[in-house]
Amino acid sequence: MSLLELRSVARRYGSPGGLFRPSRTVSVLEDVNLTVERGKILGVVGESGCGKSTTGRVALGLEAPDAGEVLFDGAPMPRPGSRDWRRMRARVQMVFQDPLGALDKRMTIAEQIAEPMVIHEIGTPGTRRDRVAELLTAVGLRPDQGQSHPLQLSGGQRQRAVLARALATSPELLVCDEPVSALDVSIQAQVVNILLRLQRDFGLGMMFISHDLKLVANIADEVAVMYLGRIVERGTPEQLFSNPQHPYTQILVASIPDPFRAVPRPRMQGEPPDPSHRPSGCPFHPRCAIATDRCAAELPTLRRLSGSRMAACHLVGEPATDQEEEPA
Repeated sequence: MSLLELRSVARRYGSPGGLFRPSRTVSVLEDVNLTVERGKILGVVGESGCGKSTTGRVALGLEAPDAGEVLFDGAPMPRPGSRDWRRMRARVQMVFQDPLGALDKRMTIAEQIAEPMVIHEIGTPGTRRDRVAELLTAVGLRPDQGQSHPLQLSGGQRQRAVLARALATSPELLVCDEPVSALDVSIQAQVVNILLRLQRDFGLGMMFISHDLKLVANIADEVAVMYLGRIVERGTPEQLFSNPQHPYTQILVASIPDPFRAVPRPRMQGEPPDPSHRPSGCPFHPRCAIATDRCAAELPTLRRLSGSRMAACHLVGEPATDQEEEPA
């Protein structure tokens, strides 16, 4: 059984009209299907504004989908704000992009790590102090640094504190939204190594949202590529980064810096479309160099190519048959 599953999830935001502007609805997610297995890392990549962060918030139950459903541990996600949802929140946690913004500047680090345990009534004051010291050590901080306030720590130390706080309730799922993008490159590697060690030691399932394709290629067990609120390709890192199938994935992979690249990398045409005025047919077709009339008229479905490999493109191979999918 999967730890987390998103089934045909859609999320839309509406803006009220005014005297000089009409009301409009912005579709941020459309027909998103994702799975996070226990002890595995799902990487979610795509350019800014494609819906990655919204996917993470919906996956955690911070926002309710407008269509589709979210399953956690095989059961429907409780209604946000309900008693069952608050109880479930101890099992899923988020690591935010900006550690300073995620921490309360008025509280000590130790108080903030202990706070989730107080909210969920885990342990006693004495056991919480011991747990805080244990978590600080686990993320590479000294226990005495728990008495510091966020502004007294460096960016890397603050992100480690955020990791410690996320682990305070012994969650089963972590959603990491660009967790190292605000850090210097030298510190990024340290934090990622700590994150991977914690994920391995605690057997966490993880959704790792990032625009850093090279990083995702190195840590993820499966990768989902998003464009304009839709999944356009899914597969293992080896599949996606060695032989990308969707034209958008091909351009993303080609954008990874490579000093030995002998040929110019392909570039996307035009600008990202307005989510409130989605193109007909394939959402990528206005920027795709190989689009056909069919691409402009018909929306491609995300279909299985072979094994776990999936792509949403009319011009990519033939879908695997049931006979090909089943072992002989």
